[in-house]
Amino acid sequence: MRWNLRMKAAERGIWKSTEMRRRLAAAGLEISAGKMSALWTGTPTSVRLDDLDVICAVLGCDSAELLICEPDKVAARRPARAAESGSGPVITPHLGRNRTLPPA
Repeated sequence: MRWNLRMKAAERGIWKSTEMRRRLAAAGLEISAGKMSALWTGTPTSVRLDDLDVICAVLGCDSAELLICEPDKVAARRPARAAESGSGPVITPHLGRNRTLPPA
Protein backbone atom coordinates (compact mmCIF):
# COMPACT_ATOMS: atom_id res chain seq x y z
CA MET A 1 0.00 0.00 0.00
CA ARG A 2 1.09 3.52 -0.70
CA TRP A 3 -0.04 6.30 1.64
CA ASN A 4 -1.23 9.28 -0.37
CA LEU A 5 -2.10 11.84 2.34
CA ARG A 6 0.19 14.66 1.21
CA MET A 7 -1.00 14.53 -2.41
CA LYS A 8 -4.67 14.56 -1.41
CA ALA A 9 -4.01 17.39 1.03
CA ALA A 10 -2.17 19.39 -1.65
CA GLU A 11 -5.15 18.95 -3.98
CA ARG A 12 -7.23 20.68 -1.28
CA GLY A 13 -4.70 23.49 -0.83
CA ILE A 14 -3.23 22.11 2.41
CA TRP A 15 0.55 22.40 2.15
CA LYS A 16 1.67 22.08 5.78
CA SER A 17 1.09 19.40 8.37
CA THR A 18 0.17 22.05 10.93
CA GLU A 19 -2.71 23.21 8.72
CA MET A 20 -3.89 19.62 8.28
CA ARG A 21 -3.64 19.03 12.03
CA ARG A 22 -5.70 22.20 12.68
CA ARG A 23 -8.41 21.06 10.26
CA LEU A 24 -8.51 17.60 11.79
CA ALA A 25 -8.88 19.15 15.25
CA ALA A 26 -11.75 21.31 13.97
CA ALA A 27 -13.42 18.09 12.76
CA GLY A 28 -13.00 16.48 16.18
CA LEU A 29 -9.76 14.53 15.76
CA GLU A 30 -6.97 15.66 18.06
CA ILE A 31 -3.65 14.27 16.81
CA SER A 32 -0.32 14.70 18.58
CA ALA A 33 2.46 16.46 16.71
CA GLY A 34 4.43 13.21 16.54
CA LYS A 35 1.57 11.20 15.08
CA MET A 36 0.80 13.98 12.60
CA SER A 37 4.43 14.00 11.54
CA ALA A 38 4.31 10.24 10.93
CA LEU A 39 1.12 10.55 8.91
CA TRP A 40 2.46 13.49 6.92
CA THR A 41 6.04 12.42 6.15
CA GLY A 42 5.86 8.68 5.66
CA THR A 43 3.71 5.62 5.40
CA PRO A 44 2.13 4.82 8.76
CA THR A 45 2.17 1.21 9.90
CA SER A 46 -1.37 1.57 11.17
CA VAL A 47 -4.24 4.04 11.07
CA ARG A 48 -7.35 3.71 13.19
CA LEU A 49 -10.48 3.40 11.07
CA ASP A 50 -12.19 6.17 13.05
CA ASP A 51 -9.22 8.46 12.31
CA LEU A 52 -9.31 7.49 8.65
CA ASP A 53 -12.98 8.47 8.48
CA VAL A 54 -12.19 11.95 9.81
CA ILE A 55 -9.19 12.38 7.51
CA CYS A 56 -11.34 11.43 4.52
CA ALA A 57 -14.09 13.84 5.60
CA VAL A 58 -11.62 16.72 5.97
CA LEU A 59 -10.07 16.00 2.56
CA GLY A 60 -13.36 15.22 0.84
CA CYS A 61 -12.12 11.86 -0.43
CA ASP A 62 -12.55 8.18 0.29
CA SER A 63 -10.09 5.71 1.76
CA ALA A 64 -9.18 4.27 -1.66
CA GLU A 65 -7.71 7.65 -2.59
CA LEU A 66 -5.50 7.64 0.53
CA LEU A 67 -4.51 3.96 0.51
CA ILE A 68 -3.36 3.04 -2.98
CA CYS A 69 -2.93 -0.66 -3.70
CA GLU A 70 0.34 -1.79 -5.26
CA PRO A 71 -0.28 -5.34 -6.56
CA ASP A 72 3.19 -5.53 -8.18
CA LYS A 73 4.82 -5.29 -4.75
CA VAL A 74 2.59 -8.06 -3.44
CA ALA A 75 3.47 -10.30 -6.38
CA ALA A 76 7.18 -9.64 -5.84
CA ARG A 77 6.94 -10.86 -2.23
CA ARG A 78 5.28 -14.16 -3.17
CA PRO A 79 7.68 -17.14 -3.14
CA ALA A 80 8.22 -18.81 -6.48
CA ARG A 81 6.33 -22.07 -6.91
CA ALA A 82 8.30 -25.29 -7.39
CA ALA A 83 6.74 -25.83 -10.82
CA GLU A 84 7.64 -22.30 -11.89
CA SER A 85 11.22 -22.55 -10.68
CA GLY A 86 11.78 -25.86 -12.50
CA SER A 87 12.76 -27.93 -9.47
CA GLY A 88 11.01 -29.62 -6.60
CA PRO A 89 11.01 -28.38 -3.05
CA VAL A 90 14.34 -28.24 -1.28
CA ILE A 91 14.37 -30.47 1.78
CA THR A 92 17.06 -29.84 4.36
CA PRO A 93 17.43 -32.40 7.13
CA HIS A 94 17.65 -30.98 10.60
CA LEU A 95 20.04 -33.24 12.49
CA GLY A 96 19.99 -33.23 16.22
CA ARG A 97 22.24 -34.87 18.75
CA ASN A 98 23.09 -38.58 18.11
CA ARG A 99 21.32 -38.72 14.76
CA THR A 100 22.73 -39.93 11.51
CA LEU A 101 21.70 -39.40 7.94
CA PRO A 102 19.27 -41.96 6.53
CA PRO A 103 20.79 -44.57 4.17
CA ALA A 104 21.10 -43.38 0.57
